[in-house]
Parts: sequence; C-alpha cells; structure tokens
Amino acid sequence: MTRIISALSDVSAQYDALFVDLWGCVHNGVQALPEAVAALQEYRAQGGKVVLVTNSPRPRAGVQKQLAHFGVPDDSWDTIATSGDSARAALYRGVVGQKVWHIGPPTDLKFFEPLLLSETPVDIERVELNQAEGMVCTGPFDSLADPAVMRPQFLMAKQLGLKLLCANPDIIVDRGETREWCAGALAKLYEKMGGESLYFGKPHPPIYDLARRRLAELNVDIPDGRILAIGDGVLTDIAGAMGEDIDSLFISGGLAARETKTGHQPDAQALETYLNNEKSNPTFTIGFLR
Repeated sequence: MTRIISALSDVSAQYDALFVDLWGCVHNGVQALPEAVAALQEYRAQGGKVVLVTNSPRPRAGVQKQLAHFGVPDDSWDTIATSGDSARAALYRGVVGQKVWHIGPPTDLKFFEPLLLSETPVDIERVELNQAEGMVCTGPFDSLADPAVMRPQFLMAKQLGLKLLCANPDIIVDRGETREWCAGALAKLYEKMGGESLYFGKPHPPIYDLARRRLAELNVDIPDGRILAIGDGVLTDIAGAMGEDIDSLFISGGLAARETKTGHQPDAQALETYLNNEKSNPTFTIGFLR
C-alpha cells in the first residue's frame, strides 16, 4: 500500500534524481504551481537532479519556452525529456513511412522540424489521408470535441492499413478548470477500431530511455534505484514507473482529485479504493507536489 507523505523532503534524501511530470504537477496548463516549484528548487539546492519527463508532443525547446510562459523558473529543473522528441526520432527513422497524415492543431507543426540523427533521417512529407503511408497524432484537431468525431477518418485509415504514431499518450489533461482530450484518446480509439497505434511517451519504455540519456548528458551516473518518478496519472506516470521498476510519488490532487477526495491531502480510504480499482501501487502519495 502506498505511503502518504506531507512533503517531497520527507523522502527526497533517498533519491539522486527525479523524473517529474509537468501538467498537473509543476503547472496547471495556465501557470506554475508555486509550492511545486519551491520543492524542486530546494531539491536541486541539495544536489539532486531534476529531469522533466513530459508527454508533450513538442520538442524540448518548445517545452522550455512554454515553461517560461507559465512562470516555471529555470533553476527548478536540469533537463527535459519529451514524448515529442522520442516520437520524432522514431518518425525520422521511418516507423510509419515517409508520407504521413498529421492529426493535430497548427501549433504542433514544429514536431516536423528536421531532426539530427546518428543515421541518415527519412524525408518526411505531410499529405492528405488518402495519400498517406502512416499517421502522426500530436493531439486532436479540437481538444474539446469527443474523440469519436474521428471515426470516419480512422475507418479509412484502417482500410488502408496505416499505423498511427502517437506523440502524446495522455488521454486527458486539465487546463485550469477545463478538461481537454489528448492524442492518447485518439490512439486508443484507433486501436479499438482495429488499427495499430505506436506510443513513445509515458508509460512506454522509449521516453524513459530518453530520460536516462538526458541524465547521462549531465555527467552523472544514477542507478534506477536512486530515481523517483513523480506524476498525477496512474495510467501514465505511475504505470510507467512501475514498468521501469522505479519508485514513484503519486500526486493525487491532479487528474484524480475527485476520486481521491483530495483537499490538501487525499482521503486515505478513497485513495486506497481508487488505487485498487486502477490496479496501481505508487510508492508514495501526496495531495500536491510541495
């Protein structure tokens, strides 16, 4: 059973690095969460390394710019690993072909910027669905619309035998008080319709491999037993940590605030019921990162 803690500092001395989710933990999609920022700053001041591990479909530079916009200071983190970068590496290795149909808003077009690889990258061309060899989903065209609106296009894609590269496995996020759909919801729908979706963010291994490489770039050698993963998604952050055999801290006041009856802290019985229903077992739980 998970242990409820009151602050990150209760357990942080056990770990040399943190893999920290962003949305719902460090910011709410609108602005930084001050207590979370302060906790990360304190952790880094004591010598710990902070890797921001996010299912954002954006490249690392785009996430860094977004963090500045939200008011997350640079001294609260060391490096960033995004599902976008992990997925882009796969895209430019040709996992869904050269001609791809892009599902996502125009703001995600930086996903298709050229990428330096150790091998020669594939030339990627964005085309209409009926000309495509594969699909790339960075998010819904309309994040407030039911994912089912994509059924006609997905039926055609299935008939064409196209694979879908999902750049963000999150199902939902809360932008302030508004709940929005993410690329993961569309990828799951395509799978339910009999199509094949490929995932590169949490809880899947590629993004954790990228996060470890980001750590190595900091000239540190930190074993998995000294890494703590932090996040508010049991199906992404916590499931991923469990799959990687990394300890985890569940932020119950994020996506599961209602189910866990989280005010300042979660209700212990509601938390236990929720985690049992989700078959999830985070090492620790806290209401909000602080």
